[in-house]
Parts: sequence; C-alpha cells; structure tokens
Amino acid sequence: MRGQRLKVRLFSSVALPSSSHRLQHPVKIIARHVIYRYASQSASSVSGVSERQKLVILGTGWSSYSVLKNINKTLYDVIVVSPRNHFLFTPLLASTTVGTLEFRSIIEPVRNTGFRKTDHFHLSEAVGLDVDKKELYCQSVIKPDMTYPLSYDKLVIGVGAVSNTFGIPGVMEHAFFLKEVSDARAIRNRILNNFECALHPSISQAEREKLLHIVIVGGGPTGVEFGAELYDFVREDVSRLYKEEQGLICVSLIEGRQILSSFTPKQQEYAEIKIRNRQQMELITANVTEVRADGVTLSNGRNLSSELVVWSTGLSPRPFVKELPFAKNNHGQILTNEYLRILDDDSGSVYAIGDCAEIQDFNLPCTAQVAERQGRYLAQTLNKNSGKDGPSFQYQSMGMLAYVGDYRGLANTPVIKGQGFYSWLLWRSAYLTRLGSWRLRMQVPIDWTKTLLFGRDTSRF
Repeated sequence: MRGQRLKVRLFSSVALPSSSHRLQHPVKIIARHVIYRYASQSASSVSGVSERQKLVILGTGWSSYSVLKNINKTLYDVIVVSPRNHFLFTPLLASTTVGTLEFRSIIEPVRNTGFRKTDHFHLSEAVGLDVDKKELYCQSVIKPDMTYPLSYDKLVIGVGAVSNTFGIPGVMEHAFFLKEVSDARAIRNRILNNFECALHPSISQAEREKLLHIVIVGGGPTGVEFGAELYDFVREDVSRLYKEEQGLICVSLIEGRQILSSFTPKQQEYAEIKIRNRQQMELITANVTEVRADGVTLSNGRNLSSELVVWSTGLSPRPFVKELPFAKNNHGQILTNEYLRILDDDSGSVYAIGDCAEIQDFNLPCTAQVAERQGRYLAQTLNKNSGKDGPSFQYQSMGMLAYVGDYRGLANTPVIKGQGFYSWLLWRSAYLTRLGSWRLRMQVPIDWTKTLLFGRDTSRF
C-alpha cells in the first residue's frame, strides 16, 4: 500500500497539459496515461479495503511470528493478539540468565513487522472462542478487567505451551521456569542475590552452601544449556568476582532417563562425561517428587538443599487451549489435518500450529524448527487465497544443535554429526543466521565480544 500511495501522489504532482505546452514528446504522453491508469486502479483498490478478509493470529511465538512475517498483508487485514509485544529467540534465552547476552538482544518488537493500522496489534490474551459466531474473546493484559469480542474470517491459533509440572507438589510455588524473558530476568536476579547474600557474615556455612546450590530439573536442551551457561559463568567470572564462594558453588542436573534424548548415543555420552568431569557439577539420575522453598526431594529419598530450582521438563497446554471444544491428543494438543486446519471445525477457517497442536498421525517434536516451518507453510497457503487445498505440510528436520559449556557443542544434522569445538562454532553461526532481524544479528555478536573481552555483566536491576 505504501507503493500504491506513492503512485497516487506522483500522478497528482504531474502537470496537466496547458496551452503553452500542447506539443509534447509521445513518450511523456504515454507515460502520463499509464500513471493515470495505475493511479485509478490504486485508488479503487484502496477504496475496496473493506473487502479484505480479517485474519486473526494468536501468539507471537515461533509459529505465529512466522505467519506474520510471511503473510501477504495486501490480501488480509492481519490482527495479532498476544500477551507479549515481541518475538523471543528462545534458543539463546539461557545465555541471558548469566549475562552472556543482554535481554533485548534476543527479542524483536512485533510492530516492526508492519501493520496496516496501529490498532491491529492487541496486547491481550485470548480467553474464549465462539466458532459459530466466528468471535474471539480477549482480555487486556494491561487492564485485566477489560474483556471484548473480536470477529475474524480466518483464525490462526499459535499460542504455544507452558512448562509441564506433572502434578508434582511445590513446582508452581517454588520453582523457576525458563520460557520467557521475565523468567530469565528472575533467574538472573536470584543468582546474583544468592551470591551477595552468601557473603554476609551472619550466614552459617550450611545456609551458605544452600544459597550457592543451583538445581536444574530436566536434561533436555534447555536444562543442559542453562547448566552450561552457569558453568562458564562460574569458571570465567565467579572465580574473578566471588573468589571466596567459587569452591562452594554446586550445580545439580536432574534427569530421570538419558539427557539430550534427541541426539545420538555417542553425543549423549560425550555430554554426560563433560558434565560429570566438572568439579562443580553433578548429574543425578532420578525423578523429583517434591519441590520445597528450601530444596527438592528425589525419588531415591535424597533431599537436596537449594535456594534456586529451575524447572525445564516437558510441555503442557495453556488454559485457553484446554477449554477449546476441539479434538485433542493425549497431551492436550489440538488435532489438525495435514493442511494444519483443525479437524472438527466445519467452517474450515480455524488453524492450529506450533506446540499447541499436532497433525493427526504425523507426530512431530515440539521444537522451534517445526513451529517456524508450519508458520511459513500456512502463510504461503493463505497467500494463494485459492479456496482449494494445495500440497500438504511436509517436514524434513535440519537437525539439532546444543551447547554443553567450555566452548563445546553438539551437532546432529543430516550433513554434520559431531561434538566439540567446531560443533560449538556451528551452533553459534547457525543461530546467528536465524535471528529475526539485522539489528539482532548485530547486537548478539557485540554481546559475545563484550563478554569475551570484559566478562559478564553482574549488575543487579
């Protein structure tokens, strides 16, 4: 539309024929007629803006943001409803908990993608849906007492999922999660608070050890990478800034089965050996049966005293998804067909993508890679606007990458399978290219360089 308005203004600035300029070059005359015709078509298209279908997108995670970036906004009035106004690059979230990266270096404001109208983004949360009326019910994040309906022609549900507590007592009350920037900030502040508190002369030795003991529950990529970032922080910065405390710091990684199950057995063994050989880390094979304010209880009867428990095990549907009257799988995910359309929606206008959904008989992992691909596919399908189903969604994994600390990584891709320093370089370069904007691609390397040269920022704010 910006280009179309430019053409309209261009035509209005062209001088009309006058008596003093009756004889003009034929090319100018033809050009003028072409501009006039295009401007007329542009004006008519602008006046017909109400004919566009209203596409409502729920969420600003990997799947929803991918739809937003790839959708043709001249075909739809695109409205986004989300409780956060930014996209978060989650693979690097663990790096922000210890100051390797700054928080703003991994988030991209949603409004930067461009909206036809400023009110096409709603800082709200979806709380209800009436499929028959094609109405979505929203609740403002800023004013929770403000609820309102929002009509749609097509609806994309991509609200993601929350951490699964498995009904274990005390998890919601005492554990920290690592899903949002606010989670990372809370973890960072707790780490710094505990380090400072442990230096207080009135603190007993037992209390000091509890303050400096960090428990990580879950041996997936999130838990392992958070542990890796902690290890680097302790080795490179705590040894310099908190010399008296370095020997007391302990990081316990708890996993009921094998860590990093999406990697090869050789890579799992490599990561496990790395963790076990670290003086201030321990790998515990057990399940957590209770989380308390002062630690956790394990299935083997062992009690771990800790002031910081980080929970990163599995996913669970959001309350909004739980209440939707659609068919779901055993994990509470919405079932869709191969075109990402919800199974039991007769209107055919509701889609579900990302962690909150599963394609029937096509089980895919809940990863950012899958969600991003689904969002791109759905945007391309909607851009065709043909009313007919095209090719079904197909997925081919590009592999998995993980960081295990000490400048070592794992690479399990169709082309490269390895572990070590070069896999760490691949991990960094791959994520650098996947960042959502050039601004982030500049900020992240700058943060890495600052950390390398000057250490991590331990400011408390």
